[in-house]
Amino acid sequence: MHTPTHGSAYLAAELRLPTNWLDYTILAIYFVVVLGIGFAARRSVKTSLDFFLSGRSLPAWITGLAFISANLAATEILGMAANSAQYGAYTVHWYWIGAIPAMVFLGLVMMPFYYGSKVRSVPEFLLLRFDRAAHLLSSILFAFAAILIAGVNLYALAIVVEALLGWPQWVAIVVAGAFVLAYITLGGLSSAIYNEVLQFFVILAALIPITVLGLKKAGGWGGLTDKLTAQHGADFTTAWGGTGIGEANPLGANWLTIVLGLGFVLSFGYWTTNFAEVQRALSAKNLSAGQRTPLIAAYPKIFIVFLVMIPGLVAAALIPQFGTAASGYQYNDAIPYLMQELLPNGVLGIAVTGLLAAFMAGMAANVSSFNTVFTNDIWAKYVMPGREDGYYVRFGRLITAIGVCASIGTAFLASSFSNIMSYLQTLFSFFNVPMFVVFIVGMFWKRASAASGFWGLLAGTTAAMINYFVLYKKDIISLPSDQGANFVSAIAGFVAGAVVMVAVSLFTRPKPEAELQGLVYGTRSPGMSEPPAPGDEAWYRKPALLGWGAVVLAAACYIPFSF
Repeated sequence: MHTPTHGSAYLAAELRLPTNWLDYTILAIYFVVVLGIGFAARRSVKTSLDFFLSGRSLPAWITGLAFISANLAATEILGMAANSAQYGAYTVHWYWIGAIPAMVFLGLVMMPFYYGSKVRSVPEFLLLRFDRAAHLLSSILFAFAAILIAGVNLYALAIVVEALLGWPQWVAIVVAGAFVLAYITLGGLSSAIYNEVLQFFVILAALIPITVLGLKKAGGWGGLTDKLTAQHGADFTTAWGGTGIGEANPLGANWLTIVLGLGFVLSFGYWTTNFAEVQRALSAKNLSAGQRTPLIAAYPKIFIVFLVMIPGLVAAALIPQFGTAASGYQYNDAIPYLMQELLPNGVLGIAVTGLLAAFMAGMAANVSSFNTVFTNDIWAKYVMPGREDGYYVRFGRLITAIGVCASIGTAFLASSFSNIMSYLQTLFSFFNVPMFVVFIVGMFWKRASAASGFWGLLAGTTAAMINYFVLYKKDIISLPSDQGANFVSAIAGFVAGAVVMVAVSLFTRPKPEAELQGLVYGTRSPGMSEPPAPGDEAWYRKPALLGWGAVVLAAACYIPFSF
């Protein structure tokens, strides 16, 4: 089942918002504040560590909010609302099954490896654990994926701004790209992170009125579920209904593919190896703050699902056959439609500003991670090694500009997807999942050889692409939806990568154990023969940290089964 696609010119005529001077004033104030933060952050940039990782000096609450804001991009907001309009309440799985456990795992188990090894990026960890081939391949794949995902944000912004405000697409792309370029070039990661903290609250201010007024319009939760049940059946408003093996449901996936494909492979692949997220935790002031970063972010993540799911459900309830050609709307139009129908001027300006903030947060996260990986892991390691520190700061600013321009070029690749979340999940199954299997095998199996990292990464990426582009798209195997195909592609990539890593390791020589200290579970970092300092103990010796994780996991496990 492939989703329909409609032209953006048609959308612009149908979804134009009645904005006035008050709405544009709110928008202008936001842009002034964004640039002001960039200029303020510029004063703290003295070294490449300052530019790329904020000098590893930020407190946990700042990095935690930036962590969740970097994920809460407009592609997340529009995409998850689109998911809800198309698939119903199954959207909760992307949060409670497909995010929270992996975020807790990142904080408790993986951050000590990342932060303790003093790497500046996720691919650099593969250089230490495996070899230059695995490092270079992972760097290239990540840089490519970051530009594609930044392009998704730009494309989505252009479509929405054209539809809502009447701006031409190229104007929306240039304005948003220019502001992101300006504040990242000025202040580096610090500027991006502090703006993401601001954007988090602006996004909430946009989503809460849409959710509350949408529920009221649909007759409350009871009225909403009654309408959706009548239109789509009872399973549309439940988290697990119809997910038995062999049963049909709107999502086109059973409980096994949800738990394994989304809950384990896609989720852990994204949250534990996606440098756009991990970079925020690496900028924390110490290991304890780095570990608390994803745990702090996990608390709002539990509840944000309602702010993105309910608008999609409301749109599906108010417009029969929403998302099909008969209705005149795409699934991605759920939130723009409700903004048009429900919000008065002033509140409308806040909502538009919130959407733009979300686009900029998502794009900035990917551009800032792209410039770090390209500068440190490709340029400084293989093209121009050994230059003075100031050279890499200047090059980082240059590659930021190139990355923004490249994002504009990739923006239109997303145009063939009516549900942009399907497009993003496709990219994650190609790029994040194979990297995750290499990390997880390398971190927990000493025998994994240096050569196995490269071949496992290559095999996982290839298998995921073959499953999606050949087996699914050519109808060699029958899968009910794009999202179901993404889950299967993720599983295929994970299994292929793991099998190849084991096979290659059995026929190649492992790295000497002395080179694995601090990189494999159960080993200690070099120089840690003395008892660890307070705050540097293993995660299972930190009662406060365990308490954070236990509360988050308990909520994430209880809510979906009671929904």
